[in-house]
Amino acid sequence: MNTENKTQLAIIGAGPGGYVAAFLAADMGMQVTLIDSKPNPGGVCLYQGCIPSKAFLHTAKILSEAKEAKNFGIDFGQPKIDIEKLRKWKQDVVSKMTAGLGVLTKQRKITYLQGLASFADHKTLHIEKSDGSSQELSFEHAMIATGSQIASLPNLPANSTRIMNSTHALELKDVPKTLLIIGGGYIGLELGTVYASLGSQVTVVEMLPDILPGADRDLVQVFKKRFKTLFHAVKLQTKVIELTETKKGIAVKFQGPDKKENEEEFEKVLVSIGRKPNSGNLGLENTKIEVDQRGFIKVDPQRKTAEKNIYAIGDVAGEPMLAHKASHEGRLAVEVIAGSKAVFEPKAIPAVVFTDPEIAWCGLTEDQAKKQGRNVEIAKFPWGASGRATTLGRNDGLTKLIIDPGTKRILGMGIVGPGAGELIAEGVVAVEMGAIAADIKLSIHPHPTLSETIMESAEVLYGQCSHIFSPKK
Repeated sequence: MNTENKTQLAIIGAGPGGYVAAFLAADMGMQVTLIDSKPNPGGVCLYQGCIPSKAFLHTAKILSEAKEAKNFGIDFGQPKIDIEKLRKWKQDVVSKMTAGLGVLTKQRKITYLQGLASFADHKTLHIEKSDGSSQELSFEHAMIATGSQIASLPNLPANSTRIMNSTHALELKDVPKTLLIIGGGYIGLELGTVYASLGSQVTVVEMLPDILPGADRDLVQVFKKRFKTLFHAVKLQTKVIELTETKKGIAVKFQGPDKKENEEEFEKVLVSIGRKPNSGNLGLENTKIEVDQRGFIKVDPQRKTAEKNIYAIGDVAGEPMLAHKASHEGRLAVEVIAGSKAVFEPKAIPAVVFTDPEIAWCGLTEDQAKKQGRNVEIAKFPWGASGRATTLGRNDGLTKLIIDPGTKRILGMGIVGPGAGELIAEGVVAVEMGAIAADIKLSIHPHPTLSETIMESAEVLYGQCSHIFSPKK
């Protein structure tokens, strides 16, 4: 065993929470050790999640736009898809970004240890390194940024190559003729978009009454109209009760809302039912750190655990499980270590579903307001009245503001349409800064752009929208 090492800050996990925290800590002059199983920082987000999926979704968008170009008098013909080259493109993106993070780690003089860490006690880590050696590392402060892992279904056919999770799906080994996606959340729908665009006949099954829980139904409805042309079928309020491997695929037995059972066969099945926190195998039992019933590490508003020198951030510290939330928490925790009295209290954490159309929201949603019994005003601008949306041939979008009726403060924003994920940032700033609808209305937006729909939503509130006629009451 190597001689014991010491560090000021040890960070377990080099995903978008861990590496961002490490970089800021190093920039602030701290001695930092970053520990992860991968050869470079990046985590699930870069290696197996956000980035590779968006690379494929960009491909899906190109295919979709090429097909829609016929409406404008342009016919590209039947596209030829080179799956091997597409996989290489995705891997090149991942390799470029993770290698870049490796360079930045060295430039900041951060000690990077490739291996697995666990707590020996509240001041010491035991590290099993990838080269087979091990070491003890003592620390003044530690941060747990271990992220989450894919949740699975019980009783799946053992070792079946026909049943995929999101990691397998992003390997894109082939494009099955028929694909069942179990789960109507954003990961399943994004991957469904990719495979459907590449030629799979995609069926989605969801046990809840609707897809994309968390998003307002009027935004989801716009997406549902469009995916009727993309997906083969969407089965709601339907349970998967049995999966059996056959010679040609997977036989799936469903139970619908009428409690009747039926069976269909699919070439492949993608299980996408969510994620669970990576709080196991960390030696937490050797500390005072507490974990809730769902496996999330309990933290206070400064992201401190029950061991006040140990912090937890990102997916392992609670929902929403989003990379940008993890990054923000990591930076905040480092500032607290440096002596700041800051606390984690964002008014708006944006959520984006990168389907086509994209769906994005932040702050208070209309559904949340209804559940809370909170009185709000809703101002909507349909993209059918948007000049820029018309030039794109995409009038199906919608922009909405959730507003406090007394103060006219912007409490939330929702957008569905191309580029919604880029547009939602204006809503985040508005909510965090306490902007009122008049601030948005009086801020000159460029024309012709989709961003104008945000300004015009505010104009709708005052009955002064140029492109929508609102008769005086």
